[in-house]
Amino acid sequence: MLIQILLGGTLIVLTSLVVAPAWWALEVFLDRAQGWLSRPPYGPKLTLALGLTMLWSALMITVAVWIWALTFLALGLFETVESAVYFALVVFTTLGYGDVLLPEGWRLLGGLAATNGLLIFGLLTAMLVETLRQTRLHQRDRA
Repeated sequence: MLIQILLGGTLIVLTSLVVAPAWWALEVFLDRAQGWLSRPPYGPKLTLALGLTMLWSALMITVAVWIWALTFLALGLFETVESAVYFALVVFTTLGYGDVLLPEGWRLLGGLAATNGLLIFGLLTAMLVETLRQTRLHQRDRA
């Protein structure tokens, strides 16, 4: 049990260390583009900024899911890449079909992966809202 908690905690930290700098890179990009985003036409540019942020968020979720899936494979918990990725994605999104399960001695990792998913989704949602807010504020200040 302790090994699962330590491993799960390590994976949560690892995914955070991937997502946080990646988000920062997007923020730097959007900050540099703010002058262009703040000029008319506002709607299409806001849509573009949000679309880019959503795609970036989806990429970060994908990377985090793959980190978990590769760990499951390295531990020998799944026989195929597809089943490891599928399980990681279903748990990470808290969908939880229950059709693919971890072996009994490793079940805590599933809950920790779900916790990681909730944290990452919450963080990325907050960042998406902040992108919308900042872009609209800059557009209004320029209008």
